[in-house]
Amino acid sequence: MFNWFTPKRETWLFRVNPALKFIVFFAFLIITLVNQSVPFAISQAVLYGIVFYVFSGYSLKKLSILSIPLVISFLSTGLTMLLFGKGEAVLWQWGLFKISEESIQHALLLGSKSLSFGFVGFTFILTIQPVLFFYAMMQQFRLPSKYAYSFIAAFRLIPAVTEELQIRRNALKVRNIQFSKGIKGLYERLQSYTVPLFAQSIRRAQRIAVAMEAKQYQMGAARTYYYPTRYNGMDRVFLLVMIGSLCSAFLLSVYL
Repeated sequence: MFNWFTPKRETWLFRVNPALKFIVFFAFLIITLVNQSVPFAISQAVLYGIVFYVFSGYSLKKLSILSIPLVISFLSTGLTMLLFGKGEAVLWQWGLFKISEESIQHALLLGSKSLSFGFVGFTFILTIQPVLFFYAMMQQFRLPSKYAYSFIAAFRLIPAVTEELQIRRNALKVRNIQFSKGIKGLYERLQSYTVPLFAQSIRRAQRIAVAMEAKQYQMGAARTYYYPTRYNGMDRVFLLVMIGSLCSAFLLSVYL
């Protein structure tokens, strides 16, 4: 599953400091959230879509699959606001369904915002390494290590838990375990999977605690880092490109 998120090529976005990238993208999402201009919202969606499809470094097939929930979100929010929104300038009405000029504007606004959120979120997730992101947050933005290392440990445990789940599924299949139908069968499956997984999780947590104690880990103490993260020239290019693109989107929405 994790190989699926391996990029076809590493673009310049991969060389940007992940903590800085998070702050910039978060600021862009805030701008998207508070914006009430339909042309600017559409320009933002186009801008973030270009960044997602051109600079994420993934194949067109993977990007197309990831675009499916974005399209569903756009259609669901847009159509809901289009057919059930309020407005005075009614263009068409049939029963509970009513389309007005105001509802069209609100549909385009919310739909464009949902696309912008999806494009920015996917671009950030696809162009960072989670471990380096938390290391950068600790070093550049002084995130307390007790939170960062907790997230790192949890992320590193995901493949182990996935493997344990697959092993358990194969073991039940080899033993030809048959489950009942309906709610009773669901309960039996939960009982067969959750108890072994919880037991393994407790053992794994105990091993992590022993390892952290052996490394003299103390909450709040100054630490050195195996992966040092710094700002570089690509971060300046990233800031200039993103700010310039946002200004271009705003000017485009004003004049067109």
